[in-house]
Amino acid sequence: MGSLTPLMKSVIIGSLLGDGHLRIVKGRKNAFLEVHHSWKQKKYIEWKFKILKNICKRGIKRSKDGKRYKFFTCQHKWLTVLYFKFYRKGKKQVNKEILLKNLDELGLAVWYMDDGSKCRDTDIYLNTQYFSLKDQLKLLEVLRKKFKIEARVNKDKHYFRIRILKRSVPVFFKLIRKWIIPSMRYKVPKIFERSQTP
Repeated sequence: MGSLTPLMKSVIIGSLLGDGHLRIVKGRKNAFLEVHHSWKQKKYIEWKFKILKNICKRGIKRSKDGKRYKFFTCQHKWLTVLYFKFYRKGKKQVNKEILLKNLDELGLAVWYMDDGSKCRDTDIYLNTQYFSLKDQLKLLEVLRKKFKIEARVNKDKHYFRIRILKRSVPVFFKLIRKWIIPSMRYKVPKIFERSQTP
């Protein structure tokens, strides 16, 4: 495979923080990305596939039970680099240095479209329960240093997730709103919905 475009890299990094997973098949040299979303998010996974299709051999497939859609990229050496930076013993973790260098506004928007949620217009969450508390604190640092977004770890029953502080919610949506595709606009409070998707 050839080199990845900045657009591809942004979508991959954002997906890694959300619902995307990197894998290396035993006996193979390089990693590939697996992307999957619920059947309700068909337009969203189609948008991702359109961006990444040049590194995919096959299209989107629907699961046998009809509840999910998924696709896989081809193996790629850049994905292998990410795999060894973001995974330990097969479990996804946070690499702060890579994120400070590579996470941009589009990646942030993909992360939110994957795993973000709102409860009222000013209660905005990133559902990071998959990551350890230590990793979530690293994510808080990335948000603060890279984007000037203040957030805290919020306990959700038995797990933790990230809550964007109310004073930073306008900053957050100013950065990502132009990247939110129409089918995912339900995650954006109406008071911040002013820009067109590129």
